Amino acid sequence: MEERLRFVARLLEGEAMSDLAREFGISRKTGYKILNRYKQHGLEAMCDRSRRPWRYANQLPPQLESLIVRTKREKPHWGARKVRELLVMRLAGLPFASPNGLYNLSRLSVWWLRLGIAIERIKPGKPTQNGRHERMHLTLKTETTRPPGMNSLQQQARFDDFVQEFNQERPHEALDMKTPAELYRPTARPYRGLPEIDYPMHDRDALVTACGRICMHRKKINISTVMAGQRLGLKEVDDGIWVVSFMDYDLGYIDLEQKTLQPIDNPFGSRVSPMS
Repeated sequence: MEERLRFVARLLEGEAMSDLAREFGISRKTGYKILNRYKQHGLEAMCDRSRRPWRYANQLPPQLESLIVRTKREKPHWGARKVRELLVMRLAGLPFASPNGLYNLSRLSVWWLRLGIAIERIKPGKPTQNGRHERMHLTLKTETTRPPGMNSLQQQARFDDFVQEFNQERPHEALDMKTPAELYRPTARPYRGLPEIDYPMHDRDALVTACGRICMHRKKINISTVMAGQRLGLKEVDDGIWVVSFMDYDLGYIDLEQKTLQPIDNPFGSRVSPMS
């Protein structure tokens, strides 16, 4: 801190940046950064900034941590490998949200975003905010799983019968006692694949690998496997700090020194108004 103060004081007295940078053993770019921070924040900017990442790359979401603890309590004599395999079986093919994905995104929801479909989420533990959907689930469970089928084939047959009745025969009060089949009209817009993503306002772009990483300056940075195959936009906002964007959504910042993605406020947070 004292060296930075001396550096800034001598700059303000009129000494040349190039001479001072050479004397203090720093680049001119770093010198200007120190000066600008002093002008913006005063003496506080001269203190060392923490390099601690906002989010550890290997840290699990709280929901997944609590699920692991709860599963271990259910199976106290199981080892870590068996608990892991049980959780993989329970969590595999989660379509709408992934508890260990970036911002709880799944590959399906990322695909929807590419198609221009906005994501609407309710607040955790607030099923009343999506009351109609929850009511449909109750009807589905009541008519197809109580009691359940004797095997998977019988159960699937009951699901198929329910879909046929629900869409073709059952009157719906929300539809003025009509069936969904009476009101459904297929879209006139054919599916022509995913549109290309362009980032004209960014410095560069990068393709996420199958293992959920991007490569920058010969460094591998973990993003998320749900983003595998997607192209991200990158823009440098500070020395070694890059903002990462997916389409129109900012996902967070990359610190090249830490080689981690530091997420920001969830751009896909709950925005749904309560409904009955």
